[in-house]
Amino acid sequence: MRTPILRAALLVSAALPCSLVAQTVAITGGKVYTVSGATIDNGTVVIRDGKIVAVGGNVPVPEGAQRIDATGKWVTPGLVDAATLLGFSEIGAVGGTNDAGATGKDHVAAAFTVWEGLNPASVLLSPTREDGVTSVIVHPTDGLFAGQSAVVELVDGDATDMVIRRSAAMVAYLNNARDVGAESRGEMLLRVREILDDARTYARRRADFERAETRPFAAGRLDLEALQPVLAGRLPLLVAVDKASDIQAALRLAKDYSIRLVIAGGAEAWMVAGDLAAARVPVLTGAMNNIPESFNALGTRQENAASLRAAGVTVALIGNAGGGDEETFNVRNIRYEAGNAVAYGMKWEDALRAITLTPAEIFGVADRVGSLQAGRDANVVVWSGDPFEFATRAEHVFVRGKEYHDVSRQDLLMERYKNLPPNYETQLK
Repeated sequence: MRTPILRAALLVSAALPCSLVAQTVAITGGKVYTVSGATIDNGTVVIRDGKIVAVGGNVPVPEGAQRIDATGKWVTPGLVDAATLLGFSEIGAVGGTNDAGATGKDHVAAAFTVWEGLNPASVLLSPTREDGVTSVIVHPTDGLFAGQSAVVELVDGDATDMVIRRSAAMVAYLNNARDVGAESRGEMLLRVREILDDARTYARRRADFERAETRPFAAGRLDLEALQPVLAGRLPLLVAVDKASDIQAALRLAKDYSIRLVIAGGAEAWMVAGDLAAARVPVLTGAMNNIPESFNALGTRQENAASLRAAGVTVALIGNAGGGDEETFNVRNIRYEAGNAVAYGMKWEDALRAITLTPAEIFGVADRVGSLQAGRDANVVVWSGDPFEFATRAEHVFVRGKEYHDVSRQDLLMERYKNLPPNYETQLK
């Protein structure tokens, strides 16, 4: 644990103008997991002006570069959590601190752009980044069509600085018919098809619509417009669903409308792994953290992610698939989700990819984050050991080339209670 004096010095250095901070950094001697390529023993990663400029075993260190000796350490890309409310939800039980949902009309809010409500000053950003998570994908909550997701890099700045991809996915929640104003799954799916059909018709008859020469549509103009990239195959439809039969229904829907589908949650996805692999549909899922929350997830099992990968399904690991609270204050637990996946049969390399490059590929930002290669954003973490182990610490965390020395509320509490006065127990009486 850093001493208070060292922490203060680090905070001061972090606040220095950019001109006084080294713009070129060389991380040398570590075991470098590029993810996109081979693992490099005794490798070097060179960072300049926010980008990775070189990675390899015999990379020369630029003159004047700040050196970080990573001998005996592990070097990975910054971790990517593929499903979170970080920056949009401070306290789940306090409605005024939650900005990830939209009322919409009849549970349809396809035009809702979640990133508009990003809070760059969220106190939950620091503990997340402190544990090696440098990017997150934020999804809107609730609704038949809940709105559009965004990819966020955890850098200092405003929302414009942090959001690196808008409209990363359209989100639909098909787990519970009554949550979206239907009485049964059949009625819910009928409504989804009606909205998609109307979106197609709207695209053909925009001029007639403006002249009020069309029948009433099942959704408003903005929502019908927002669904056009989904129907054109440019924007994936992320469907939150757990039950095996519901996953199959989503697969049929995607086939009928030529939609790029992503499954989120997928508690029973292992039961239909062959269908998912054949359709090349990625799944965002995680371990079982507790007993099933609903009848939709009765078939959940710890080996879910491993079974899906063994069947050839693309898997991104997420923390809140098993009913936990990782979407907000425990986003940093994503690396332990990966460790659990490995414990239950997933290959270590697949687990690392599932929290770095795979989510970046699914949501269209692999050209910027998720791997260690020249030209990518310099999101780099130096670990004291295997990042999936509890005792491992993130010793250096870079986001776009800036090293962050975060002091979270957890750190402050730890320092406070490590240094209690000798008569503390007496004072409590």
